[in-house]
Order: sequence, then C-alpha cells, then structure tokens
Amino acid sequence: MSFKRNMLVLAMVSAGMGLCCEAYASNPAQDTEANGASVQGNAQNGSPTAGKDAGDKSGQTSGKKPGKEEKLAKTLSTVTVTGFSRSMETSIDIQRFSDKIENVVTAADIGGLPDQSIADSLTQLPGVAAQRIGGEASQINLRGLTGNFVQTTLDGRVQPSTSGSNYIQFDDYPSELINQVAVYKSSQADLIEGGVGGTIAMQTANPLDSSKQQTFNLDARGSYDPRANDVYGDNPRAFRVSAAWQGKFLDNTLGVGLGFADLSQPHVAEQYVNESYSTTPVLLDGKSTYVNTGMQINQDGGAERRHGYMATVVWQPDDHFKLTGSGFFSRYDDESVQYGMRAQLFTNGGAVITDPVIAPNGALIGGTASSIPGGYFGIPGLQAFSVATTANNQSTSANVFSGGLNAEWKDGPWTVTADLSTSHAQSYSLGSDVTADPYNGLGSGLPLIADQSVTYALHGLNVGEFSVANPGMYTNLGQMALSSYDVYPTSYHDQREAFRTTVRYELLNNPVFYALEGGIYLNNQTYTADRSVWLYGSAWGQYWLSTPNQPPLTLNSSDAVKTCWKGSGFAGFPCFLALDTAAILAANGIVPNPQKDWSQNWTETQSGAVNVKIRDAFLQADIDTTVFDRELTGNVGLRVVHTSQYSPGLQQVGNGTGEPIADGLGVISTDYIRVDPGQSYTNYLPSLNLNLHLDDHNQLRFAVAKVMSRPPIDLLKSGVASYILNGTYNLSSGTNPLLDPMYATQYDLVFEHYFPDSSGVFAADAFYKHINSFVQTITDPNYDFAAHGYTVPIDPQTGQPYIDGEFQTAYNNTKGGYVRGLELQFMKTHFLPGIWSGLGVSLNYAYTQSGTKVESDLGGFPQQQGLPGLSRDVASAALFYDNGKFSTRLAASYRSPFVSAAQVSFTFQTVYFAAEKVVDYQAAYNFNKHLSALFQVLNLTDQPTRTYFGNPAETSTLQYFGRTLYAGFSLKF
Repeated sequence: MSFKRNMLVLAMVSAGMGLCCEAYASNPAQDTEANGASVQGNAQNGSPTAGKDAGDKSGQTSGKKPGKEEKLAKTLSTVTVTGFSRSMETSIDIQRFSDKIENVVTAADIGGLPDQSIADSLTQLPGVAAQRIGGEASQINLRGLTGNFVQTTLDGRVQPSTSGSNYIQFDDYPSELINQVAVYKSSQADLIEGGVGGTIAMQTANPLDSSKQQTFNLDARGSYDPRANDVYGDNPRAFRVSAAWQGKFLDNTLGVGLGFADLSQPHVAEQYVNESYSTTPVLLDGKSTYVNTGMQINQDGGAERRHGYMATVVWQPDDHFKLTGSGFFSRYDDESVQYGMRAQLFTNGGAVITDPVIAPNGALIGGTASSIPGGYFGIPGLQAFSVATTANNQSTSANVFSGGLNAEWKDGPWTVTADLSTSHAQSYSLGSDVTADPYNGLGSGLPLIADQSVTYALHGLNVGEFSVANPGMYTNLGQMALSSYDVYPTSYHDQREAFRTTVRYELLNNPVFYALEGGIYLNNQTYTADRSVWLYGSAWGQYWLSTPNQPPLTLNSSDAVKTCWKGSGFAGFPCFLALDTAAILAANGIVPNPQKDWSQNWTETQSGAVNVKIRDAFLQADIDTTVFDRELTGNVGLRVVHTSQYSPGLQQVGNGTGEPIADGLGVISTDYIRVDPGQSYTNYLPSLNLNLHLDDHNQLRFAVAKVMSRPPIDLLKSGVASYILNGTYNLSSGTNPLLDPMYATQYDLVFEHYFPDSSGVFAADAFYKHINSFVQTITDPNYDFAAHGYTVPIDPQTGQPYIDGEFQTAYNNTKGGYVRGLELQFMKTHFLPGIWSGLGVSLNYAYTQSGTKVESDLGGFPQQQGLPGLSRDVASAALFYDNGKFSTRLAASYRSPFVSAAQVSFTFQTVYFAAEKVVDYQAAYNFNKHLSALFQVLNLTDQPTRTYFGNPAETSTLQYFGRTLYAGFSLKF
C-alpha cells in the first residue's frame, strides 16, 4: 500500500480517538486571515472517517479500496470554505462514503458557533427530535422512539447514564468538547448492539490531526435571560467559558490535548399545572364527571452549573503503531426549587366542587373547590383540601466519567486493535415536598387549618385562571405556618468496565470482498439505585391526628418572603411566601436525616442493584464489487450477543419468616429475604448494508438488520413488597429482572444525490421497523411465583405455601408493532454567485407513524395513546451565511405532538406534549485570525413546553423558560 493510503487510514482512525479540546481547535479552516481569505483544509481534519467510523471502532481502519479512499481525501482536501459551509460539506462527504446509513454534525456546527447543547445540534438532522427538560434539549427521540431505544457512545465507548434509566441526558456533555456527532440509522455487525432506534456516536478530536504545532483557544460569553427576573431567587445574568490547548511533540509522534468548559445559567420556569384526573367519575350537576386531583402555579428557580474536562495523549511513533489514552469528566449541578401554590385533593370527597365547567368528554376543566363544611368525614378541623404554599426542592447533582486506553497495530493487510475502558455515572436528586398552610388559632394549643377555596379555569394550551377567596391570608406571617417537610432522596450509580478487540485482514484482488473483520466485546455493568426518606409533620395541617409531636412551624420575615407574579400570562395570580425551608428547620432545631426506613418499606424494596455481563463476538465482511457495471459497496455480518442479568434485592415475605435485616435507622426486620433473580440469553443479530453507486453523484442504499435494545435498567431491579389477601400471596414492584430485550427487524431504502464539489445533498430514506414487543407495567392476576424464582411463604392457617395471587410488575410480552416513515434531507451551499456564494441552506423533514397504541386513563376516561416519543412530523431548517469574516445562522426545529413522561407532576404521569417550534440565532465576526466576537439568541420566540391530558382542552403542564441572549469573544493562537 502507498504511503498516502497509510496516512489516510491513520487519519481516519485517529479522528475518532481520544479527547482534546474544542472542536474548532483542530479545524484549520477556522483560522482565517483578516481579509477573509480561508486556509485550505486537509484530509485529517474534521474527522472524515468515511464509513468505518473510528468513533465506533476505537481505531479501526476504513476498509475501503484505495480508489474510494482517495476520492474522500480529494473531496475533503479541496474544501476551502470556513464555518458552517465547511461543516456542512465535511458532513456531506462523511455521509456519502459511509458503509451504513448515517447523518453527521461536524465541528463548526458544534465547536465553531456552539449550540446550547449537543441535543440542539442533533435536531438539525432528519428524524431526530429533542425533548426539552427544564427548557434545554436533553433526551433525544430518534425515528419516533424514546431515548431508551437509542445507543450512545463517546469515542466508541458505550456511555453510562445519569437518568436512572438507559437514556442519556445530553446536557451532561459540553458541546464545546465534542468534535463530531454521528447518527447511525442502519446497523452493522461491528457496532455495539443496543439501538433499536439507532446509535448516536460522539467523537472528540485527536491533537495529531491539528494543522499547527501548538494551538490555544479561549471562548467566553456572558448570558442574559429576562424571564429570570420574574422568578424568585433567580439571577438573569450568567456565563459560558471554554478553553483548549493542544500540541504536537517529538517530530509529530506525540500529541497532547486538554480541554475545559464551564457553564453557569439560571434555572428558569414559570409553570401552570393541572394534575391528573381520577379514573372513577362522580356526579356534578347531574353529569358523570372525571375530576382532576388538583392545581399548581409554580416559579421554578435556582441555578445550574456544569464543569467539563477532557484530556488525551496520542503516541504514534510510526505508521504501524498508535497508543491513545483519554479521559472525559463532566459534573452538572442543578439547584432547582419550585416556589408557589398547590391546591390538592379535589377528588375522593376531599373538597366541595361548585360551578363546575365540564368538557364534552366529561373532564372537569374549571370550577371552585372549597373546604368541606364541618370537616372531612365530619371531623371538625380535619381537612384534606387546602391551598398550600409550596417550596419543593428538586435539586440534582450528577457526574459522568469515561476514559480508557486504546492501542492499534498495523502491518500489511493486518490491523489489530484493543480498547480497555472504564466509565461511571452518578446522580443524586433531593426531591423534597414542602407545604405551608393558613391556620386559625396559630400559637394556641391546637391550631387548625383554615377554610379555603380556589377557583380555576383551564384555557387549553394557554395559561388558565387561578384565584383564591382570601389572597391576603397566604402572605400573612401571623397565620401561615410550615405544615410538612418530606424529603425523598434518590441516587443512581451506573458503572461499566469494558474490553474490546478486533482483528482485520484486507483481501487484495478479491472480486467481492475487500476485508474480513472479527472481534470480541466484554462489558460488565453494575447499576445501583438507593431510596431514602425523612418526614416531618402532615400535609394539610393534620399533624394532631397523625404526628402530634410535630406541630406546624411558625414563619418570620427572614425565612418567608412575600413574592408576586410578574411574568407574561402569570401576572395577577395570588402572591405567596417564598420559604427558606433550611432556615425554618434550623430555627426549630430540626435536622433532616433521610434514611432507608422499614416504616416506609418502599425505600428498601425500591433500592437495589442490577448486574449485567455482556459477552459479544462478531464477524463482518466488507463488500466492494461491481454489479451491472456499477460499483457496489457495503458489508454483511453477524453479531452474537450473550447477556447475563441478575438483580440482588429484597423480597417481602412477612410473618417474621425472613432474615434479620437492619434499615438505615438500625431497626431490625425479619419480614424480608435477600434474593438475586435474573436470567441469561443469547441473541444472533445479522446485518446487511449495500450501497449501489449509480454514477458519480447518485447512490441507492439498502439495509436490513435484526437489532435489540436492552430493557430500561431501572426496570430490572428485583425488590418487591408483598401483602396477604384472602389466603393469597401478592407482590408489587413495577420492575422485573426477567425482562427480555426489545427486538426489531429494520429495513431502509435510501436514494442520495450529491451535488458537485461537495456543495450539497438530497436524500430520501424510507424505513420500516417491526418491533416485537414493548415493556409495560401490568398486574398478572395468577402469577406463578415459585416458577419464576420467588419464595412463597407458608400460610400458618394451612401449613402450606400461600396461593399465588397478583403480581404488579413490568412485562414485555406486550404486543409490538411497526414504526415506519420517510425522511427527506436537503443541504446546499454556493448556489448563488459573488458575495452571496457564502449563503447556505439545510432543510430536513421526517414523517413517522406507528400502529402501536397504549391504553391510558389519565384524561379520566380510557383512551388510546400512541407510541411514546413518536411525533408524526419532525422538521428542521437552517439558513446561514459565511464570508470568512462574518458568519450568521438562523435555525429552527419543529416536532408535532407526542406522548411522553410529564416534566411537572405530583405523581408520575404520561401525557401528550403539544407541538413545539424552537428558533435560535447566531452570528460571529472575525476581526482577524486571532479574535472574533459572538452573539446568540436561544429560544428566540420564547417557545413554552405544553402538555395536556386526552385533548388540548385538558391542560396538564405549561412551562415558560424565556429566551437566552449570549454575547462574547473567542481567542485563537
């Protein structure tokens, strides 16, 4: 093989290896002279991995014949534009020469003018949609499937999750530290399994790929969110800073890169919330009516801070050997407190409902809820209903580490790689629920909650009405007192240790196959979840009934601040007291001490671990042949996956027949036994990718594969509580360590047209996925516990095991279904002459449908909901301009309604998300090759997130986050 070919292979390998700095630190096309003349790029820059995807292969070669590699090198080496144009054209070439179906976002889109997050950048690709959490794009939905169906890697290493489930929260990853993100829509044997929806492969840059011996980049921006002025405790001003250095030493055989990114921003949301509906109707005004459980108005404030670090060292003494050591670490802290008011317990006779407004489907969408005259259940002073002031701390702290050592050896047709890695993710969520209520007789021996009422009216997808009969009562420090303080901490830990090795042999002069490749993958995963609790007082002031030694705590002006509403749509709501709950407790000598507690036995049964061992092997043949005088490339292969999953946990057996086990308070219980149920299974995953090159500009692709996604790991926990009913033994958990993976067979047919000089692409992709089954929570009425490894205790009345009863559990024999759709992609640069040649456009549209339906009663009456995460229509558009000195881009993304988990709820809810349109604007001006200025507006139109039950008239949650303005500078040396 020629020297040129060797160098190209090494470039393609190294582009996906290691960790370094901001993406544009390794992009010579970003270094423009003051007069706007651009610097010619080179084939190593921008991670032109072409098809064998170094990020997935941890350093494996491309497997293309020299002619095809030289075509890729030629197209990339002749790119002379900068900024978004270069990013688009680089992405086009990577997509064009890939052996599988993929879409790519490269350096300038992420590193040049960074989006708020990687998820924002991904929404500019066809079929990719983001779900906003706290106003920021976080979880990715791909081809109508949620994040639990999406595999995510960083430099080829499967990433752990801070979500407590399988899906990745992309706001954990600073976009400034990522060089390229690819979305793989078809599978192949050398890809690590796990993506029924697809795989998202993040890559960092290699310092040896830099065109300079030494580079240093500094990016600093201040931000301002005007809506933060309307949220208690928020600071509208914040910042975003990143710095990166990389250098080459020892005659360019040693590369070192370091990167750092720091983000500070307010946590901002104004929320109008209607809680879920009762499933049992009642008669109101003679009509059968489904009543909502309550209403909330919240100011969700606080601060978010993220620190990201990366480092890489690459040693490549010759063309035969390369050794890469890399590490990535990110810490994300979200200090979030919901201040506001909550009117709750409208249902089950907890309140008197008058003047009801009832929708045609029977849902209550307005009226007045009032205290029960004479008391709840006729007990004077006892009320279930109250309009409580709340201060719920939802703060979360999370961190992710991923790193390892990769070695590659090449000699002639042989390539051997080995990758040893470790990664872990940890998250801790506080989850407190705090209420303060108005009292009569506060300070007396028996203060009782005051009679109250709330009047509300839902306005569908717009902020509704919320008023109280005596608004001054809720800011009166002489009448308000803290009734309850409940803390429900949850922590997750996801640890992975992996080893991967491959051997590749290139077949010279073979008429069909260009290379054979095989390898193994070993992964040990340990997941733990811990629940704990600490409770004080009683919600709605019932302390004297349930907690007589925990009376309401009085307030003062230093720990309770009168706060009123100012935000658009919220002004006029009742003022409330913003509570400093830590100060209130400290003033009364109370120190929270959350622990696992047998009196709250769910803290024990919902805690536990899951141990997963994966042992994979694959064999793949790369195709490069001729059919009807047309070049045909691709691959065919088989991946064999052996999985062992077991979950140590606790099973409640009762009657003192278990083991002596102490809780966090030292209390011993003998009602539980330790169990470790689970299973092992082997899967065979064949795949085929074909690419018929019709001519120099047109390609026809076909792909088919069997794929799998493992069940959400939090649903594999084994802990179960029990109860005895009429001689039957019943278990309840909502989890199941015997869950099988979710399997699918998928097909793609793609036509691609590439415009000359890498200046654009038009692609149409028709896809079909047949998914065998989905995971749902069910109640099995006659579950055979013994057959599934569960111990059934002895009934003392009969001396025999109890009769099998109900098991409330997760189950994945639920009937599957199809997901099918059409994706259209159009990108074009240089379609106008003269000074307008820097104008470019990107347009994407995806239509997706599924026949899968899930029954839900959250809207009151039973209804058929669609597949969670699926929007029928997903579209994005970007218009940009680059002329060397000035760059600007206007980008928009749209997704139609979809079903998912609610962001704000008192209990877990699944709701409909209304359609969203998010618009961002960015601009930069290069004063010279060292200094540039940047301006951005994120969420330009202040797009809220809106959810509803059943139909849009039944509001669930409306959240307004504000628009964020950024201004700053970038230095490059």
